[in-house]
Amino acid sequence: MTAEGFLEGRRLQMARGVLLQCIMGGYPPAHFYGSDDGDLALVPDPGQIHRLPWSSHPRALAICDAQELTGESSHLSTRGQLKAVIARYAALGLAPVVATELEFFVFAPNPDPTQPFQPPVGLDGRREDGHSAFSISSNNGLRPFFTEVYAGMAALGLPRDTFMHEMGVSQFEINLLHGDPLLLADQTLLFKHLLKEVALKHGLTVVCMAKPLAHTPGSSMHIHQSVVEIDSGRNVFSDKAGEPTATFRHFIGGQQAGLADFTALFAPNVNSYQRLCHPFASPNNACWSHDNRAAGLRIPASSPVARRVENRLPGADANPYLAIAASLASGLYGIENKLEPSEAVRGEFVVPDNLALPCTLHAALERLKRSQLAKELFGKEFIEGYIASKTLELTSFLDEITPWERRVLAAQA
Repeated sequence: MTAEGFLEGRRLQMARGVLLQCIMGGYPPAHFYGSDDGDLALVPDPGQIHRLPWSSHPRALAICDAQELTGESSHLSTRGQLKAVIARYAALGLAPVVATELEFFVFAPNPDPTQPFQPPVGLDGRREDGHSAFSISSNNGLRPFFTEVYAGMAALGLPRDTFMHEMGVSQFEINLLHGDPLLLADQTLLFKHLLKEVALKHGLTVVCMAKPLAHTPGSSMHIHQSVVEIDSGRNVFSDKAGEPTATFRHFIGGQQAGLADFTALFAPNVNSYQRLCHPFASPNNACWSHDNRAAGLRIPASSPVARRVENRLPGADANPYLAIAASLASGLYGIENKLEPSEAVRGEFVVPDNLALPCTLHAALERLKRSQLAKELFGKEFIEGYIASKTLELTSFLDEITPWERRVLAAQA
């Protein structure tokens, strides 16, 4: 839209079905988004209008809410779904607080998708070979890229906590500062967009796939969650003596009740399950623990005021609005229904069958399809539309024969 049109308040409309467009560009049948495929209004959030610092010409980006022409939030909007979850907390006098940790890979350009990704050639003329995890000098070869990333974050108002080299080859992680869930979802979206745009300027490719390299750790989007009283700001997960509360237990119980049903929301792509089924600290379970990274729900070591629950299931490929909404909705469901969690796991443990999660996209979609909890928390229209879109993507994947099949199976009798 032109700047003039935007400043005049001109309404921007878009076909309703675009909210269910699959990643290949197609759409499920029209009855999933209103058989006449009418328009939505895109209403900009005044607090999320940003001049794009990497653009050589003046350009801005406005994050919008998708609203029906009647003025209500569209049930197909993931941002709208998150706002609805936050409102349900507010009705109880509570406010969730979250922080996201996002991992990503920086690769050389990959014009031939049949070839594996490679780390870029750094300023030292060499490609990283995997010995730089957590090194203080690990990004020296990419310093011009990261310098512009840091400057872009400052220009967009994205405060960062820590930035580090992760375990994978040319893999990095950023921790965003905790705050309002909608703000953190917006910031996560903006950061991923910034990464990709700045990378292109530097002749690089940033990949937020869950598992872009075989035999290498995948990329997660861990979500740290706590809940405070709106009036006092007190963390309701800790009592006055600093001990865990019943609300804390119930929140964990709700997470355990929802994780399996919502796996397709946390792990939305075929590739997501490559990360979960080959875990390098990527647990595919709904167990909980005190500071054990093998559990899907981890309670990090902290002071009572910072007591929180870390959901380690979502991948970097997850929609931040939807992943945060699903995680918080599960916790609220536990609080409202006073659900008790299982016993905390310790050390090496065997995952009980009732706490194991789906390990393929097909299984996750089937679980979501059967879930009454999902329809209760997100509405039948959204869940059925989401499943329809993701089924198109799964079918497209299964229409292709992979190099592994040709290499290993062609010679079989």
